[in-house]
Amino acid sequence: MLSNLICYKNIYDRKSCNNDFKVKNTIDSELAISSGSANIPVNNEPIQAINSGLMDSAWPMFCHDVRHTGRSPYIPVEYPIEKWRYDVINGGYGSPVIDVNGTIYFGGSDFYVINSNGTLIWTEFLMGAAHSSPAIDEDGIIYIGTAYGHPNYLYAFYPNGTIKWKQGYRSIFSSPVIGNDSTIYFGRQSGDEGAIVAVYPQNGSLKWLFNTNHVVYSSPAIGDDGTIYCGCHDGNLYALYPNNGTEKWHYHTDHWIRTSPCIADDGTIYVISLDDYLYAVAPNGTLKWRVIIGGGTSPTIGPDGTIYCGYTKLHAVNPNGTFKWIFEPGSGRKIRGSTPCNDANGTIYFGTSIDDSWGGEIIAVNPDGTERWRKLLTNRYVEAAPCIADDGAIYIVSKGYYDDWQACYLHCFGTVESNNPPEMETLEGTIEGEINVHYKYIFSANDPDNNPVAYYIEWGDGTTDGWTMDYGSGVTVSMWNAWSEEGDYTIRVKARDTLGEESDWMYLEVTMPVNQQFSNSLFLQFLDRFPNAFPILRNILGS
Repeated sequence: MLSNLICYKNIYDRKSCNNDFKVKNTIDSELAISSGSANIPVNNEPIQAINSGLMDSAWPMFCHDVRHTGRSPYIPVEYPIEKWRYDVINGGYGSPVIDVNGTIYFGGSDFYVINSNGTLIWTEFLMGAAHSSPAIDEDGIIYIGTAYGHPNYLYAFYPNGTIKWKQGYRSIFSSPVIGNDSTIYFGRQSGDEGAIVAVYPQNGSLKWLFNTNHVVYSSPAIGDDGTIYCGCHDGNLYALYPNNGTEKWHYHTDHWIRTSPCIADDGTIYVISLDDYLYAVAPNGTLKWRVIIGGGTSPTIGPDGTIYCGYTKLHAVNPNGTFKWIFEPGSGRKIRGSTPCNDANGTIYFGTSIDDSWGGEIIAVNPDGTERWRKLLTNRYVEAAPCIADDGAIYIVSKGYYDDWQACYLHCFGTVESNNPPEMETLEGTIEGEINVHYKYIFSANDPDNNPVAYYIEWGDGTTDGWTMDYGSGVTVSMWNAWSEEGDYTIRVKARDTLGEESDWMYLEVTMPVNQQFSNSLFLQFLDRFPNAFPILRNILGS
């Protein structure tokens, strides 16, 4: 038996909602960005301030809060199961966020808003694609930027999905952060140049812009005194005054700063450079210490002040710069973009990319550096940071590659109170073929609780590939198989949900080969009527 597993989804089979939302108060101006000045204050007539700030929810922005601690005040169950997964056409880069109602927001080619039970509330097309996380203010307005579009935008969505405004920019890879006065801060790219930008929440008009003259992928963090901290590809960590965007100081490293800084309780700023160092910088811009960790994701901070970061390994670094422990995620695994986040007990959660995008996991590590649990999520990678809801649910986004097109899942881990077994829906494929030729067979199952399902397929010749990885309920999976001997075979498939409940078997009868059999009954009838005709052919056929 020869087989190869592939999962795919019909690209036209998109989840959609029935609401017909219309765009309101849309602003389509492409902001003209000058590179001749370090700082560009724009507003001549001040806009009346509003003081809503960041939403007070379980996880309203990238890495939880304006200091990017990645620290949740909630505690998930010790060993959660995957409750559901929601699949979308394309995404998997930005991390999800959560509002006060437990609603989840994340972006890809479109922007998605999902109930805590895994059902769609609304979705909206984005120009370009979201490669960063949204941020939600206290009024429920959601801000998200896009990249690779023509043009790209910073969007402001009302909670019902209508667009409050959108402002045109070059590529935005930076996740927005919302100040106490509701000013929105983010980084943007323009060719090889970039800037740190502040805009007003009322209509997205420019408050100020600080030109870095180099790319800004980093997401700004905000100190307790309002100082804006952001990294840049020029190797600098910038500290800017929030009112006008002028430079307070900068600290220079020896390579790009692509990731985002985080801020400790004492005001220390931690940032990682591609020179492989984790830097600890004092609020006055002086270096406290640095330590080699091999580059990697944005750093985050645990409840006890431990700093978590890494690339091929997860490093736990004490506030004085010494190593607490180092966790090895396994052979071929890298932490690419899935910033480690932690719960109130100090458990750390992060995603991996296996062997350069041949699979991706979520891993939970105990505060002492030992592994608690892990689960394979995808056949490609996990590059988005997890987030934690107030009921302890853990959400994370994965990227997949299925039958020559890209898709992603939003995964939910938590507890399940009741469960019903899945039901097989489809088993289709070639029923007559040739030996030693691979044929594709597709199958799917529906789980009434929307739990992910795995499949067990037997090819009728005594061989099986065992249980597959989990897939979303209702998603069509395909496998290829070839038979080496002639005969009739019965393929059978069953599904199993994440709690172990199994479906009944579904069957398909196949015959291999048909190319060596004359099954044309009319031609055989002709030979019977003329027994002396075609003697050579009769000898070949044995008739």
